[in-house]
Amino acid sequence: MELRLQIFIGIMVVAMLLAIANMVRKGKIDLRYALGWMGFAVFLLVLDIFPEIVFWFAELIGISIPANMLFLIGVILAIVMIYSLTVSVSNLSMKVKRLTQELALLRAELEKNVAKNDTESDSRDGRSD
Repeated sequence: MELRLQIFIGIMVVAMLLAIANMVRKGKIDLRYALGWMGFAVFLLVLDIFPEIVFWFAELIGISIPANMLFLIGVILAIVMIYSLTVSVSNLSMKVKRLTQELALLRAELEKNVAKNDTESDSRDGRSD
């Protein structure tokens, strides 16, 4: 039964890797974000192939049940991924803010130039409003 579960998990992880690679190839996900998920999938594959690692590490840090070790690893990896995405969102937010400010300045300058050109053309035509 354990071998069947390992094979099933291995197949699912390989399918996940292929799906992520396909999304990168099609441009649906950026490579820098996909690398984190691919690293996570490879880590799961290593744990699936060598489950003794979990037992050894759980014993090393004093966790009596290896399943709890897996939950701890999952929580730590989730926190790392959330932190990474928070940093990315923060950087993108700052870039959007800067681009919005630059766009507003360019629009103001454009409107100023358009108004100046309209005034000059009106004065050349002898019209004044």
